[in-house]
Amino acid sequence: MKKRVVVTGLGVISPVGNDISSFWNSLKEGKSGVGLTTSFDATGFDSRIAAEIKNFDPTHHGISLKEIKRTAKFVQYAVAAAKQAIESSGLNLDQEDRNRIGVIIGSGIGSLHTIEEEHKVLLSKGPSRLSPFLIPMLIVNEASGLVAIVHGLKGPNLCIATACASGSHAIGDAYRSILYGDADVIVTGGTEGCVVATAVGGFCALKALSTRNDAPKRASRPFDRDRDGFVMAEGCGLVVLESLEHAQKRKANIIAEIVGFGMTCDAYHITAPDPDGQGAAAAMIMAMKDAQMNPEQINYINAHGTSTKLNDKIETLSMKRAFGQHSKKVMVSSTKSVTGHLLGAAGGVEFIACCLAIKDGVVPPTINYEHPDPECDLDYVPNIARKIEVNACMSNSLGFGGHNASLIVKKFK
Repeated sequence: MKKRVVVTGLGVISPVGNDISSFWNSLKEGKSGVGLTTSFDATGFDSRIAAEIKNFDPTHHGISLKEIKRTAKFVQYAVAAAKQAIESSGLNLDQEDRNRIGVIIGSGIGSLHTIEEEHKVLLSKGPSRLSPFLIPMLIVNEASGLVAIVHGLKGPNLCIATACASGSHAIGDAYRSILYGDADVIVTGGTEGCVVATAVGGFCALKALSTRNDAPKRASRPFDRDRDGFVMAEGCGLVVLESLEHAQKRKANIIAEIVGFGMTCDAYHITAPDPDGQGAAAAMIMAMKDAQMNPEQINYINAHGTSTKLNDKIETLSMKRAFGQHSKKVMVSSTKSVTGHLLGAAGGVEFIACCLAIKDGVVPPTINYEHPDPECDLDYVPNIARKIEVNACMSNSLGFGGHNASLIVKKFK
């Protein structure tokens, strides 16, 4: 028999707060984390804005000065968020079978910063001066690996890399691993640390980023008629998932229950979504089938909602295909309007937003929604949070390559 899987811990490092309380308050209040880029000199770039992590001191999260020099930002964010999530779950690892606890963390890119810096060394000083930590610092699986090492977690350990769907796919894989008994507990989500010149320049070349440089906090405007691209962001969102049986045995505080996961591929284009929206719609339908729920039972969708012309239009069409008449009634918002786009970490951070919406009975708004788009005509919870009971949420993530992922989480009963 398939096991029930619940959420018992949350951890976040984000552009709007490095703990759950400040993160959630920012989402509810619509306080944007976007500003002028500070991590590199963005002069000459089409997009000179980003949603960067602020006031992050790795030593405050148990990362030693020695380890800081050997780990990239996306790994440090994961270690910090994992520590929060495990602590908030109330897990006492000394009393657990660590062979039954896993780590599955997604990341879209890994450390481009390491590549940038070490490539300079290679060109200026030669190969003998390259850091011995070059490879371990840049590869994407180091986040899941180091979190496991820090806590001695010897269960399933994976890294998922499906671009901007990475965090959601990681949570989906963790859910299924517990569902079928491969582990009792898994720390899972997504992490990213790519606000660097190469990444920003690459997305500028794709014409994917907002160039609203004179008004950074108004730049990320999902579903708005005047949207002109997404805003690069960084951070990490991790959760603790565990089987209901395990959680109840240790009298854990259960935040919500994850009940559905769907994943598909557009098989259409390397960067553009399928214009008929069938792939994303199929993932949503698959998640509802997995959850044994109909559209009317879901009252909030945390949309991928990147603020690009194509994504928002096609995702709206996909939601209409998947939800039918109920699409006009279901609340939809994009928290990327506040946080910017965390790439491979987006799914983890947005899944946390869904859990908190259920826990607190508040739907976070889509800020900067000023001009309705006739092609985006759903209820996007514009500008002001909505206090309302939330029974079930869907979180959508769509990635380059045509990757689609949908997760459903509901109130635990």
